[in-house]
Amino acid sequence: MDFLKAEIARKKKQLEDKKVTGDGKKFFRRGELLAKQEEEYWKKHAKDPNDSPEKDKANAKSEETDFSAQTSKESDYTLSREEVVRRLRERGQPIRLFGESDLEAFQRLRILEIQEPEINQGFRNDFKVAMDKVDQDYLSEILKHGGEDDSKKDDVKVVDDGKSLEDIKDMAANFGQGDDDLDSEVILVYLKFLLQDWGKVLNKRPGDVKRSTKGKMEAATHSQTVSYLKPLLRKLKRRRVSPEILAFLVNIVSAMLDKEYVKANDYYLQMAIGNAPWPIGVTMVGIHARTGREKIFSQQIAHVLNDETQRKYIQGLKRLMTVCQKYFPTDPSRSVEYNAL
Repeated sequence: MDFLKAEIARKKKQLEDKKVTGDGKKFFRRGELLAKQEEEYWKKHAKDPNDSPEKDKANAKSEETDFSAQTSKESDYTLSREEVVRRLRERGQPIRLFGESDLEAFQRLRILEIQEPEINQGFRNDFKVAMDKVDQDYLSEILKHGGEDDSKKDDVKVVDDGKSLEDIKDMAANFGQGDDDLDSEVILVYLKFLLQDWGKVLNKRPGDVKRSTKGKMEAATHSQTVSYLKPLLRKLKRRRVSPEILAFLVNIVSAMLDKEYVKANDYYLQMAIGNAPWPIGVTMVGIHARTGREKIFSQQIAHVLNDETQRKYIQGLKRLMTVCQKYFPTDPSRSVEYNAL
């Protein structure tokens, strides 16, 4: 009870000190008390005697103006709205959230791309992508040259490293003798030579053939094959091809240099689908020794089933085998589907 009386007395003294119940008044407005408390707060905490709530509001408004100016300046370095919408839709994200600006949508896209760099797009139509790339390159060349030098605007991109078939055969004198660095170098140079020769043949076609549907499909096939083989060429350059695949590549390239295309196709099939009882790569079928266990080796698994990247460059290698047989023919008995080319 004494505590309650003491609290009531303290409150009365506080009201008297703040002079909100002066002139014999027995009541006061709560707003007057809050105004007195705010005035005391600013007297106690203000660094400058000219500081006030109105000045703080003005400062806040100026800071907001500066932030909006900085935001408009940053917006000059963003992607276009169409590109942001396209990338968000590829990721299955809404193109705009409620109350979101274009800059905020771009920043949300950047966060998504940092957190999830790869998009799980499933199986895409790579041939359509290659065709679109050919059309886009054609339009880019038209805009770039402005109608000049029409003979080269439909050409495919060819990188000439100056190697001939005779030079490659000289390099392959000790090919397949256990030197992995030499084997990788010969395979790399030979695959680049085939892509280069294929591109040169495509570029020699007349202009009307290049612009036809068939001509565009041939250029798209070349472009798609180049993109498929890039991971393999990169691994060969860095000497990081797995020993199992490198052994098959050595056999395939060696047979192609000898124009033994039937043997090369057999090696290709062994690499692509394997000849094991369980071609998807099962090498342990139990904890006990079984009859025929020694027939299951890692070299017999189907490397084409390992991942999508391997499937693509193995498919690109098969196209180069077909191109090699077409441009460097041999006896029909050593060719694969000779009349079909």
